[in-house]
Amino acid sequence: MAASEPCELTILMPCLNEAETLATCIGKAQAFLADSGIVGEVLIADNGSTDGSQDIARRLGARVVPIAARGYGSALLGGIEAARGRFVIMGDSDDSYDFSRLAPFVEKLRAGYALVMGNRFKGGIMPGAMPPLHRYLGNPVLTTIGRVFFRSPCGDFHCGLRGFDREAILRLDLQAPGMEFASEMVVKATLHRLPIAEVPTVLSPDGRSRPPHLRSWRDGWRHLRFLLLFSPRWLFLYPGTALFLTGALGMAWLLPGPAHVAGVTFDINTLFYASLAVVVGFHSILFWVFAKLYGMREGLVPPDPGFMTVVRQLTLERGLILGALLLLFGLGLGVGAVSTWGGAAFGELSPSKAMRLVIPSGTAVLLAFQIAYGAFFLSVLEIRAGRRG
Repeated sequence: MAASEPCELTILMPCLNEAETLATCIGKAQAFLADSGIVGEVLIADNGSTDGSQDIARRLGARVVPIAARGYGSALLGGIEAARGRFVIMGDSDDSYDFSRLAPFVEKLRAGYALVMGNRFKGGIMPGAMPPLHRYLGNPVLTTIGRVFFRSPCGDFHCGLRGFDREAILRLDLQAPGMEFASEMVVKATLHRLPIAEVPTVLSPDGRSRPPHLRSWRDGWRHLRFLLLFSPRWLFLYPGTALFLTGALGMAWLLPGPAHVAGVTFDINTLFYASLAVVVGFHSILFWVFAKLYGMREGLVPPDPGFMTVVRQLTLERGLILGALLLLFGLGLGVGAVSTWGGAAFGELSPSKAMRLVIPSGTAVLLAFQIAYGAFFLSVLEIRAGRRG
């Protein structure tokens, strides 16, 4: 295909030492283009192969783009940028996916879907194609987390065969250099409300004699880490809110005096941990505000007008006033504790009685400083946003 000729489809394959299977994959992809009458190209994003994969690809008429930055995501990002097609269908070059059966992807792309995901659990997983750890634990768990965290419609987050509108995906500004690139594409497409579809896809055993590049636990953790970092609600807000409310209820329950449940006495030790839950929970909620605001400023997540309306009310002055009031309250409780101690001629005090003043006093002081420092940090973020604008 001439470089100036309009190109509808790029079939993109990342490659790192795939000499055993690359020719088969290229042959199937070229046969699909010829049989379907689609004007397209086969593009190999080579990530530093040393087994002659580049020569095989060029000999068969595929275009080769060398990608210096190592990693699955880096290879695909370089390939997407170099692609000439309006649409791109990407798939591994290990012959685990059949590139001669891409018609359902093209149909969905032509129908206006920006991302078309393959689903191996609907299409079929051939014996020996996927390790049991991936099939019954890794993929289902990570996919479920992705669906819950981001309300994604995808039932197979990590299928390596997927098609997309090139310009729409480039606008997502994907960054992940490793295997978590697969999750990043789905998550960002979902957050930006791109139209997403799925088609059943068959996964076959790959044709390589060497072990795959994928490392189960390392890459699984990288996917999970990415999902958590891109969902500050689940990482910070929900756990923090649960801790804060549980701690606040526990403090309210125990401040008047010990509580007895089924022969078990809950006293100042429990009160202390309830206080700890309040402080940690509030700190976690603050981190959610920071993370979400930072993500919006950097374009990692779409704008949230409702969230910004609330944040604009959290001015530095209001934060300092609220922090000062809490600080005075905490110090007042501390003065009360010292007065109680003075009433006992600064001798021994009943811990159960004294700590019911000391613990809430310390909690209020900690929250006061968290609020004040948080207000200052939000102001710093606002200054940065103002300079950027």
